[in-house]
Amino acid sequence: MYRDGIPGVDGAGPARRRSERIRLFVVLAGLYVAQATPVYLVGTAALPIMREQGVSRTAIGMVGLLLLPTLLKFLWAPQIDRIRPFARAHRAGWIGLTQVGIIAALVGLSFVEPSEFGLFMAVGMVLSLLISTQDIAIDGYATKHLAPADRPIGNAIQGGGAAAGVILGGTASLVVYQNLGWQAAVLLVAAISLLPLAVVFLMHEEHSSGGSGSEKRATLRAFFSRPEARRLLVVVLVYRSSEGLMTAMEKPYLVDNGVALDTIGYLTGGAAAVAGLAGSAAAAHLMMKAGSSTALGLFGLMRSLCYGWFALHALGLVGGYYVLFGAAAGHALVRYMEIVALYSLFMEMSSRDQPGTDFSIFACSQVLVFLAGMAIAGLLADAVGYGPLFAFAAAISAAATAFTVYRLAGRREPALAQ
Repeated sequence: MYRDGIPGVDGAGPARRRSERIRLFVVLAGLYVAQATPVYLVGTAALPIMREQGVSRTAIGMVGLLLLPTLLKFLWAPQIDRIRPFARAHRAGWIGLTQVGIIAALVGLSFVEPSEFGLFMAVGMVLSLLISTQDIAIDGYATKHLAPADRPIGNAIQGGGAAAGVILGGTASLVVYQNLGWQAAVLLVAAISLLPLAVVFLMHEEHSSGGSGSEKRATLRAFFSRPEARRLLVVVLVYRSSEGLMTAMEKPYLVDNGVALDTIGYLTGGAAAVAGLAGSAAAAHLMMKAGSSTALGLFGLMRSLCYGWFALHALGLVGGYYVLFGAAAGHALVRYMEIVALYSLFMEMSSRDQPGTDFSIFACSQVLVFLAGMAIAGLLADAVGYGPLFAFAAAISAAATAFTVYRLAGRREPALAQ
């Protein structure tokens, strides 16, 4: 299923190393684009389609349950690290198997209209489980094979893949739906999802002579037994603590200020596409030049300023749509930039014996604190209003940024500059 070998092995010449490096980037680009596209179809494009087809807002809100596998995937991540589906293909095997399942699920979804909510959720949950399982294998592969100098670039590629997923799964599928219907839109995404089945043959992994046996036993306990991993976990939880509060109420605030839904859609899609590409590239460059502490400090400051602009607008201290649109676009930019820095830290702190497990624990922890913030954001907005909520989020963001810089200051950075 793939060729043997590990990129950058000792004794390889410069031309060989460059070739292996480019190949790895191509593999990651293909995997991340194809993985993100169905996510944005189900989690973004399907929502306005449901509303158009008469699905209640209460039901549409339940689509968020499809995030559960993303939150809980760390529970089965050790199995993905441990078990080889094929003797000569470990993570490549998992990626290939899950991608076949994803394509099959998408074909099945093409026969289910979004208004058939129960069936849609059932197929969507299968799809989410497959994507989350594949994500463990992809992140484990990237963590194990990206050299320290290439981690920011690899995570910038992931940000670019997410931006492509917004365009292909979110925007393009809505355009196809408008002209050709739901089935054509889903089958387009299924066709795009064939991409990993091509790039999986370019994956290089060390192979086991023991058949489909197992790797060194991966466990959750092994992660939590490492003090440095626990310390970074605390940093992650604190650093991301403000974002759910803001993200949950950002679009409702735009709606309440008279911004049309299609304008919000263009703003969201355009900002995500530009931020995912330009922001991820800029973040990777800064990471390689200045390191994670400086990068996260700058991104946290930018995030706090965006929240502050929202707060000033909500409190009536500044006015105009340009302020709102600028703050929303800036927020999208910062989200992609900080992901590059955080995910590079996750890779640095993940063990080579269980990279998928360790990375998944970090990733799931940030989803947990994000969802917790979203859960209480509406209650706070109803109780005190948008202005105090946004000001509170800005204050938490600033404090969390200061804490993060303090905890990361003085740590030995891996060699990132080329």
